[in-house]
Amino acid sequence: MPGKRGRPPKHSAVSVNNDKESSSMTTKAKVTHPSHRGKPGAVLAIGQGDVGQLGLGPNVMERKRPALVHMPEPVLQAVAGGMHSVCLGKSGKVYTFGCNDEGALGRNTVEDVEEAMPGTVTLPELAVQVSAGDSHTAVLTEFGSVYLWGTFRDNNGIIGLLEPMMKCPLPTKLTLDTRIVKVASGNDHLVLLSESRQVYTLGCGDQGQLGRVAEMFANRGGRRGLLRLLVPQQVRVKARRGHSHVEFLDVFCGSYFTFALSTDGSLYGFGLSNYHQLGTAKPDSAFVPNLLTSFENSKTWLELCGGQHHSLCLDSGGKVYSLGRADYGRLGLGKGARDVAMPTLVPTPSHINSIACGASVSYAVTKDGRAFSWGMGTNCQLGTGEDEDEWSPVQVTGKQLEKRHVLAASSGGQHTLLLVTDK
Repeated sequence: MPGKRGRPPKHSAVSVNNDKESSSMTTKAKVTHPSHRGKPGAVLAIGQGDVGQLGLGPNVMERKRPALVHMPEPVLQAVAGGMHSVCLGKSGKVYTFGCNDEGALGRNTVEDVEEAMPGTVTLPELAVQVSAGDSHTAVLTEFGSVYLWGTFRDNNGIIGLLEPMMKCPLPTKLTLDTRIVKVASGNDHLVLLSESRQVYTLGCGDQGQLGRVAEMFANRGGRRGLLRLLVPQQVRVKARRGHSHVEFLDVFCGSYFTFALSTDGSLYGFGLSNYHQLGTAKPDSAFVPNLLTSFENSKTWLELCGGQHHSLCLDSGGKVYSLGRADYGRLGLGKGARDVAMPTLVPTPSHINSIACGASVSYAVTKDGRAFSWGMGTNCQLGTGEDEDEWSPVQVTGKQLEKRHVLAASSGGQHTLLLVTDK
């Protein structure tokens, strides 16, 4: 894990764009999307906590079994970023903890204890969804606005968030002329699904993960500079024969790639696919949306997610499939499994309700509330009590899970969060 790189300057107020659209948006109906969770629960944390990302205080460096995070209220969504965590409370408030060196917590912190315990982010609207990347956080509000803080990075360092080379240590409203219904974060890019069923992207594009910047301009935006990357723009997708245009139902992110599910059930992908994690025929980056024919069959895809070099996909029958790099067992296909370029069935023991990926780990949550994990065990994220790799799904166990059902999992760089409820 990279070391701390210096704290952001202090600011005293939330930065908000006070335009006409902002004032009129509150009179409109609230936005909805199937990804907005409605069942609250408690938060458990596993893995590394050396920068406070477990939310268990500054002295807890590691947890091999799930540990209870003391939150101010029941939580609807718990998301693990690279070195920080974000939780959406039942009331619509947002709480953060972890590394704040690049402003990813969205609040002023001075002492380590302030970073290592859940703290409230000040926002002018109630939130309905949160997402987190390596050094950024995004929040969707009930009326379709998006607030961001932190920064995006590329291989050469910081590129900024909404302005070139400028971090945003406190929430700043994203200027858009459309309402958003879902936000999804990769390591250093953000994908937005609009109410009109179009896809917008911003952030780092060096692997094609924005789907709208040609390879020759991907390195810091080319001649037009970083604004080419940081100003959100629509991803243009060529319609299939017999269709006038493409509309989208959902969007999902891997670390360096993006999936977009269209209203006709087709799946498009763009970004890094060096291990075929997009299901592309060639192990290359895709800088424009590709129709992913390897996903075309009788299945209805409900959810996708990705790590650095692998992907998971969940179908309507509750079955999980994996593709991409097999090292460390992240595909869940058994010891000795090789890389696969097409969705391949993972032998899970029950009907699966949700899935999650960390960099080199995978999770599946069953309909009856059990969590299973597999992949790299080095950071103790798997919740097995050991640091051994797991090549097939194993159940996450521990005292905190004995009387609880798991609702969802989220995995970051070296830690994992579980959203749970009492049995």
